[in-house]
Amino acid sequence: MQRIKLDKIDRKILRDLQGNGRITNVELSKNAGISAPPCLRRVRALEEHGLIKGYFARLDGAALGYGLTVFAQLKLESQAESDLKKFEEKCQSLRMVRECHMLTGEVDFLLRIVAPDWDAYQQFLTEELTSIENVTSVKTMPLVRTSKEKPGVPVHVD
Repeated sequence: MQRIKLDKIDRKILRDLQGNGRITNVELSKNAGISAPPCLRRVRALEEHGLIKGYFARLDGAALGYGLTVFAQLKLESQAESDLKKFEEKCQSLRMVRECHMLTGEVDFLLRIVAPDWDAYQQFLTEELTSIENVTSVKTMPLVRTSKEKPGVPVHVD
């Protein structure tokens, strides 16, 4: 991806959108110190350059029946690129897998998985996750609590 030069106004826009994706363009432009039309043009340019990847609502998993979050470290038998891609593609179809990260070191992937409860997770683990071709081990780490959850990346406005 081509790196673009961001000025202070762009960084303010990114910071504000990351903190509140529902902010109006009028409010966004006011915070950035510019009028609404150029602000909207900047937002569109930031989207086109791939700095803004999308917008979403952060949902309360427990309130929606997903009371358990588990991090799972997986090791694969083969780390050939084709096998890594197959695993990543399989993860796309697993609804309870919400994040899939490839790592270096002792484990190959870290997954964030949500489930209604421990029994549902155990069923998912034994019937779906460990049955995936090439998976040799899964280390499960249930989440106890989250003390910090910040979306995105730090955006410094000078």
